[in-house]
Amino acid sequence: MRQPDFENILKVLSRKIPARPTLFEFFLNDTLYRKLAGPEISKMTDRLAHYRFLIHAFKNGGYDYATVHGSSFGFQSGQRNRVNTVSLNEGHVISDRNSFEKYPWPNPEDYDYSMLDDVEDELPNGMKLIVCGPGGVLENVITLTGFDNLCFMLYEDPELTSDIFDAVGSRLLRYYEICGSFNTVGALISNDDWGFKTQPMLTPQQLRQYVFPWHKKIVEAIHAKGKPAILHSCGNFDSIMEDVICDLKYDGKHSFEDNILPVEEAYERFGGRISILGGIDLDFVCRSKPEEIRKRSIEMLKRAEIRGGYALGTGNSVPEYVPAENYFAMISAALDS
Repeated sequence: MRQPDFENILKVLSRKIPARPTLFEFFLNDTLYRKLAGPEISKMTDRLAHYRFLIHAFKNGGYDYATVHGSSFGFQSGQRNRVNTVSLNEGHVISDRNSFEKYPWPNPEDYDYSMLDDVEDELPNGMKLIVCGPGGVLENVITLTGFDNLCFMLYEDPELTSDIFDAVGSRLLRYYEICGSFNTVGALISNDDWGFKTQPMLTPQQLRQYVFPWHKKIVEAIHAKGKPAILHSCGNFDSIMEDVICDLKYDGKHSFEDNILPVEEAYERFGGRISILGGIDLDFVCRSKPEEIRKRSIEMLKRAEIRGGYALGTGNSVPEYVPAENYFAMISAALDS
């Protein structure tokens, strides 16, 4: 079983060569977590049980960290029906100035972050936490307003649009400031999907006006704590990748898809300027044979072997429908090295 060493992730995120092939995943799934954590850990129910559960699962999977939320902070919205997909228009709660002012805006400081401290004794030597957010700036605004409504609002009421983005962004900024202050936290993920397969969800100009200023502040706050900032965001980034690298200054980018930009091409285009995380296409991992997955994973590790700045993982996450043997074939490329 591999001993965690967070220095490997830090080297990857500084575009250096880690001491050994390194794994990165945003999140796995409950079945896989239980398999990796083991039955004894999975059955625990005390206050730190969920954190301990994730820590053991990630450690036993060969990761140098565990991904967790810093607290239960989040934005209350209406109900969305979830079957095979989820609508970006259902469950919205803000449609005008009146509903904006009546919305019960949460204060990040009112939430309990103490488990980030209390879990320190549960962390194996060399392991850290990576804290993610309760969704990102654009994701939460879309949840609160509905995507179609937001598109109309951008043109019909730009002042209200700006106020909504500021209300969400300022609270997420404070959340990251709080989470970044804990010694157990080694890095932070700003998770905020921005695009579709062919283009961003908003125009690049709208993203630069409403979304990116808050991401820049979040990255600055994370860096002020001496920690790297990771962007997890899906979609086509052709028109905005320079913003991510040069303006927002994220240390690492996660979420890649073969139909948009295969990770191999992303590494060649951007690898010297931002760390590339994961990227083994999720559809490929689902549909391919284990030996094909292992082969591609080994080749990707070899591509980055003498240049650094890469950690192996899926292009997005590991949901329940990913065959377990395919997932293990992928990570074996790193663990057997």
